Amino acid sequence: MEATKLGQTALVGWREKVARGVAAPVSERTPAGEDQVRALIGAAFFVLAVYYVASTVRRAIGELRG
Repeated sequence: MEATKLGQTALVGWREKVARGVAAPVSERTPAGEDQVRALIGAAFFVLAVYYVASTVRRAIGELRG
């Protein structure tokens, strides 16, 4: 699977609308294409989601340990 397609798999719902609205203006100002910008935004949302889940699990384990 291509990296751009992998990054764009995280774009669903409001995240997709945000990426679509931001991709064109950013790609005009940078050498990256719209697909690459959307993939980067999708990857960022994915990383943030993983971070949120991991930090929640870490706090829960800390609470269980007392």
